[in-house]
Amino acid sequence: MTTNEMKVRTKRFSLMVIDLAEKLPNSNVIRSIASQIVRSGTSVGANYRAVCRARSDKEFISKMNIVLEEADETLFWLEIIKEKMWIAKEELETLLKEANELTAIFVSSLKTVNKRINQ
Repeated sequence: MTTNEMKVRTKRFSLMVIDLAEKLPNSNVIRSIASQIVRSGTSVGANYRAVCRARSDKEFISKMNIVLEEADETLFWLEIIKEKMWIAKEELETLLKEANELTAIFVSSLKTVNKRINQ
């Protein structure tokens, strides 16, 4: 997958997270969680753009670790939403699948660059 395709994919992921947050019920607790998931979910795409501008392998690793951390946090909030049954499981499945796939891609990218550095 090209850098531009990943930029589009992470931006689409951000939009999916925003759409989900807009569907959540309205209460103080849920608004707080919606705010958290929007922050982490949109951070994936925003920080991935920073990864694309990395000037060295070390900078790439540093920035990609932030992307991975935000993706993992988004997965956490998705799991909470699923377990609280605030949104139908079927509606969450696509977003959970995408979050897991993106996380796997980020982990793989980090492993590849770390391997190159350590050789």
